[in-house]
Amino acid sequence: MKRSPLVLAVAAIVVLVGAAGAYGFATLFLHPAPPAVSLDPGSSQPAASIGTLPSGAAATLSGGFDGTWAVDPSIGSFSDFSSSWVGYRVDETLAGNRANTAVGRTPDVTGSLTLSGTQITSVEITANLQTLQSDDRRRDGQLGRQGIETDQFPKATFKLTAPIELGSAPADGQTITATATGELTLHGVTKSVDVPIQAQVAGNVVTVAGSIEIQFADYDISPPSSFVVLSVEDHGIVEFQLHFQHQ
Repeated sequence: MKRSPLVLAVAAIVVLVGAAGAYGFATLFLHPAPPAVSLDPGSSQPAASIGTLPSGAAATLSGGFDGTWAVDPSIGSFSDFSSSWVGYRVDETLAGNRANTAVGRTPDVTGSLTLSGTQITSVEITANLQTLQSDDRRRDGQLGRQGIETDQFPKATFKLTAPIELGSAPADGQTITATATGELTLHGVTKSVDVPIQAQVAGNVVTVAGSIEIQFADYDISPPSSFVVLSVEDHGIVEFQLHFQHQ
């Protein structure tokens, strides 16, 4: 059956509008991802800048670092990610086959660590995943029902299961690298993990940062999907930055 030029023109317009709409939705999702967490002074991540510390703070630790340190949410600002936070980093493909890195973070983190001599002997951290924020609220809303399903599994936790040997008492401003072995609970599943970390002391603040790649299947997580997101990788990165104050 022959189609009139008018019908063919209308069909072409519909196709073009649909393509433009998909491109527009994808563009709304595309924003530069914040850099990966790092305490390296050469990094663009503002983690090494902990903010204004109390006058004479270094003197308060003259007796040593031993004791309990608690996450202090008042240090830094979440607007530039210089505060304490826990989050994710996942590669995805948007409409129009556009590659994108989705990054979501929450400042709602509580917990503590214990220092004894040159060892971190205990760490317990809890993050509220229901307040994860990415560059698009639609993605954040979908995670309540898909992916990590925060409506059903609102929290993630980490508990140290073996002491972390620092080698020596950290000097002010020095960055120490180590590995934290513990249990990560995510999406209701607990797994033993080894997390590479960096630790730094500035005045009376200890900052710990790190990241670990996880396979979603290990935590019974099905990658989320939508009409805007064509596909999501089967793995992602859990990353964190935590500022601790001596108690």
